[in-house]
Amino acid sequence: MTETFTRYDAADYLKTAEDICAYLEASAEENDPAQITLALGAVARARNISQVARDAGLTREGLYKALSAEGNPSFATITKVARALGLQVTFKALAE
Repeated sequence: MTETFTRYDAADYLKTAEDICAYLEASAEENDPAQITLALGAVARARNISQVARDAGLTREGLYKALSAEGNPSFATITKVARALGLQVTFKALAE
């Protein structure tokens, strides 16, 4: 008997606001902008990327491109998407 596997997609597991915040916080701790972008893309897919794009004032295709591995979204795009997801971008001081 052969085993079959499906591709892992974090979006399948982001069901609650707490899940989403924990996932984004963990991604931010990596201090890698590309990782944060991909995580935000997973959240957008989990929350209906078409609706997120409309709420952010972007096209669905544009949002997919911006939040893909090849994407390089502006900070303005990141904040628009965060707001469309009901999130706020915040900063905190690093422990010294």
